[in-house]
Amino acid sequence: MREKATAASAKRGHNRGDICAFDESARRIKENARWLAGGVSSNFRLGMAPTPLVFDRGEGPYLYDVDGNELIDYYLAMGPMILGHSPKSVRDAAAAQLDRGLLYAGQTDVEAEAARMICAMVPCAERMRFASSGSEVDQAAIRLARAATGRMTIIKFEGHYHGWFDNVLWSNAPTLEAAGPEDAPNRVAGSLGQDKNAGLHIEVLSWNDLAAVERRLEKGDVAGVIMEPAMCNAGSIKPAPGYLEGVRAACTKHGTILIFDEVITGFRVGPGGAQKLFGVTPDIATFAKAIANGFPVAAIAGRADILDLFAKGVLHGGTFNAQPVAMAATVATLKELTPELYATIAKRGTRLMDGIRTELSAAGIKAVVTGFPQIFHVAFGLDKPARNYRDLVPMDRPRYVKFTTALLRHGVRALERGAWFMSIAHDDAVVDRTLEAVAAAAREI
Repeated sequence: MREKATAASAKRGHNRGDICAFDESARRIKENARWLAGGVSSNFRLGMAPTPLVFDRGEGPYLYDVDGNELIDYYLAMGPMILGHSPKSVRDAAAAQLDRGLLYAGQTDVEAEAARMICAMVPCAERMRFASSGSEVDQAAIRLARAATGRMTIIKFEGHYHGWFDNVLWSNAPTLEAAGPEDAPNRVAGSLGQDKNAGLHIEVLSWNDLAAVERRLEKGDVAGVIMEPAMCNAGSIKPAPGYLEGVRAACTKHGTILIFDEVITGFRVGPGGAQKLFGVTPDIATFAKAIANGFPVAAIAGRADILDLFAKGVLHGGTFNAQPVAMAATVATLKELTPELYATIAKRGTRLMDGIRTELSAAGIKAVVTGFPQIFHVAFGLDKPARNYRDLVPMDRPRYVKFTTALLRHGVRALERGAWFMSIAHDDAVVDRTLEAVAAAAREI
């Protein structure tokens, strides 16, 4: 099947150096909408310009679509593919497990091996469990925090995303008018049909404001504080100096569980996640995406006394949790995540970030490029790096979408929301080609 797909792509021509067109993707999305709502299976795949794409295969840093285009990919499946597309080590491990079985409703040695590796890599991980998605493990973390404290209130932050369920889908991307004053933000629903009562025990604060967290926790009724330790869902914003340390101290003082949502940062910014990078250990952390390089694996890890509540009355389940093929892929992925791998991505990612700044400036485009070499953000229209979600609101989003659309025509696929994900497969030659496309796209807009 792989040989047939490769031959089909070669026959169509991948358009390297040519201007890409996406007519066949557009046609198939329209056709597939007869069966798939909107032609896709996730709302986050809607609204992509000029159309959501339909892909034939992926290899290394490239995706090959049904129009025959070869695209340098910085979506990386929205984060998971830190080793690039279809790495041999992960495919071989999954294939070997396929011959042994798919699903047992029981435990396997490969599940235990993956768990041991995570507990060795992640500072907070005294115990852990597996699940299938980031949304699921964030729900588990909230439930554990409430069970451990006997309290109900959960604090989250504007612009931070912790899954699409009713109780946490609040203030992810609110308008400033709806959000209200920064020192007392409103809780803004993220979807039509959302149960407003499901958010009664969620309170929203502005991120990177330590004093606001300290004031709220003084009441002594907060079960948990959940945050991205670096705000990578929007903006790739790093914590202000002392912020994570201060929140950690306040949570400890007031008996509140600190939860780091490392679905994006975990196993991407470093083998121990952002918590190891910044030297601040939460009580609970959640992981997904890069943990298994494209397989549906998520994890929740943390203090033993809290995680052991799963065996003492706190319900956590899932038919596909720790599915053996996915566990084999997890072990194979984690074995590849060496210090040398992160150092190599950091070197190339830094060069790409610097090059994008240079090319945009040369074209007269005001922009800020911030974040980590493994996951960074490009914001048009800003004068300085954002400190929180509200600082991102003035971004020139329409112009940036014109830029990513132009990039796509030149064979580079980057997320319209500004995030760029790097993999070890993005070598210096790929970075060079990317910067050529950036320069061309910048001139065009």
